Amino acid sequence: MTTRSDHSALRVSDVMGTDLHTIDGLATAAEAMASMKRLQISSLVVNRRHDDDELGLITVSDLAREVITHNRAPERVNVYEIMSKPALTVRSGMLARYAVRLLVRFGVSRALVIDDEGSPLGLVTLRDLVLGLSAA
Repeated sequence: MTTRSDHSALRVSDVMGTDLHTIDGLATAAEAMASMKRLQISSLVVNRRHDDDELGLITVSDLAREVITHNRAPERVNVYEIMSKPALTVRSGMLARYAVRLLVRFGVSRALVIDDEGSPLGLVTLRDLVLGLSAA
């Protein structure tokens, strides 16, 4: 009989961050950068525009890739132009090992954590997941 290791039951909710900071899609890249700097974070959740809309995510990597490297003026670029939408989401009850596989498969460093109704609960990073699994 095979026994499961302790980390096999680790859930996304066990390692996710619950501080969610949001921004409107019509905000500028400069505003997103200022918020990230002030809050000392590297991503912002982009609000839904209406009930049938999906959540987006903007990261420091998006800003670097789409604004800085193309020498675009951050004051003239809107968040909606460079964000990821729909944001990759994982359920809070998902096993951490499956969340790692999902993030790696899609080549992203973070995912939005949602409840069973699709409401945002927090963010989880590949770092959170991997270190959580190693410490369990």
